[in-house]
Parts: sequence; structure tokens; C-alpha cells
Amino acid sequence: MANLHIIKPGWQSTLQDLGRQGYFRSGLSEGGALDEIAFRWANALLNNPSNAACIEILMGDFEAEFEQATCIAITGADLGCTLNGQAVANWQSLAVKKGDRICFNSPETGLRAYLAIAEGWQTPIQFGSRSTVLREKLGGLDGDKLKAGQQLAYQANSEAPMQTLKPQWIPNYNAELILKVLPSYQYEQFSETAKRRFFTSEYIVSQRIDRMGYRLEGPAVMAANQQLISEGIAMGAIQVPPDGQPIVLLKDRQTIGGYPKLGCVGSLDCSLLSQQAPGKQVRFELSDVATVQIERRLFERKLRCFNSKRS
Repeated sequence: MANLHIIKPGWQSTLQDLGRQGYFRSGLSEGGALDEIAFRWANALLNNPSNAACIEILMGDFEAEFEQATCIAITGADLGCTLNGQAVANWQSLAVKKGDRICFNSPETGLRAYLAIAEGWQTPIQFGSRSTVLREKLGGLDGDKLKAGQQLAYQANSEAPMQTLKPQWIPNYNAELILKVLPSYQYEQFSETAKRRFFTSEYIVSQRIDRMGYRLEGPAVMAANQQLISEGIAMGAIQVPPDGQPIVLLKDRQTIGGYPKLGCVGSLDCSLLSQQAPGKQVRFELSDVATVQIERRLFERKLRCFNSKRS
């Protein structure tokens, strides 16, 4: 077993896998990588299990040194990554040697990069997951973001494939983002005027964003009934508090809530939303289960196709 030595931990770097399944009823948040698309491709590039833990790096300022040779993959946001001072591109796997230093500097596109390693980062499993949820002090090394001086264990492995993702499969984080909405929850409690306003307006990503959710700013929308009994909250739920400004809830969301919810954003669109910085514009469009399921099947098919070509 070897270690990655954390020199600079960055703004918020956490260990994430696909999250905790089956513990919502116990009050534990799901957690997991916010950008599932980038996370899944990072593991696919190394022929890892799909749930192998990665480091989710927010906005860069991260530096670390490898104790032994291995293979890594970098996906997600372009944070100006360098290896021993030389620029390296995202969406590929590459070999590193003993003593190599990797740095993530500042965002060029997107917000969150993923650093995967062959066989995954070997941190403790808690409630079936290695994912860090800061509010609950679970996962990672100590339930918190990474800190300078910490060491992350990994299996030295120089046999993973060296691969680059096809350009047409790489998400464009600068493209206009239209979020597909499944009508659900209290959709019928919003007036036709409110729904028309919501689906024809542009919203701005506010400064108030985190792993729990993205608060947006734009035309207010209100439900007829503001007094609701708390209920379970799904990934992508669009919660509307009394100020009428929608919040798209993400992986570290609370398990229950009582604000009206207009519907749910599709999970793959939530991945793209998590890469949008404050000030970016997003829009919403009414969709249906079949459309979102087709999008999911196409993504899974790409992953299967990529894996089958390497086997």
C-alpha cells in the first residue's frame, strides 16, 4: 500500500463515490460525487469498479505527491492541472511515477475536477460508502474535507490502460444549460402563470451554492400552499421557499423538507448544473420520464461501449 501526500488541500477537496444507498430513512444524506458523468468516466478510464472513490476537487488550489508509481485519471472541470509543472489534459488516464507532483490550479471551465486512481482511494467505508458528507461528519478520512499533511492510501498499480475519452463524449460546461424537469411533488399547486413564468425565464446561479443545492435567482414563483408536511426529498428536487427563488437540491441535500417542490431535475442534468459557477445562466424545460430514461440509457451505453473495447 502506498500513499498520496496532501501538500495543499484546495478550497474543498473531498473523497466521493456514488453515495450511500438505503440510509435515507435513518436520516443520512446520500452524498456522492456531484458530477456523476465526470466521476463515472474517471473510473471507466482506469477500468475501475464504477463505485471506486475519487477525489472531488472544487476550484483547484490542490497539490499532492505520489509515494509510488501508479495510474490516474482526470476528468471534470479544467482546473489547470499540471504534473511536475507540465500541463496535462483532462478526460484521460496517465501513468505517474514515484515522487511525481500533481497540481490543480484555478478554473478554466467548470468548478469540480475528479482525480481517480487505479483501484480507487482506500479510505474507510462507513454505512456502505466512502463518500464525505461534511454536515454529518461521515466518510473520507475524518468526515471532513482533505487537509494539508494527510495521506490517502492507494494500491500501487501501473497496469491500468492509458486511454483518452472521445471528444464527442466530453461535456461542454460552457454550453447553454437547459435543465429537464419532471413534474412531480406539488407541481399542480403552482398556477399556470407561475409555471409559464418558470419555464420561459432565465435564472442566474447565485453565490449561495454548495453540495446541498444550487439556489437560483430570477422571476419568483409561488405555490398556492406554503404550509406542507415534511416529506422525503429526491435528487434534483426543485424546492421553492417563501421568497419564490428556486433551489435545485443535490447529493448532500437534507432527507426531508416541507417547502413546495415544483418537480425534479433529471440526475444527469444535475451533474452539469454542479459545474456551473455563480453568474451563469440556466433555463428549465418541461420533460417526462421516458425522455430522462432514454438519456440515462444512452449514457450507460457509452460507458459499456467504452469498457467493451478495452476488454
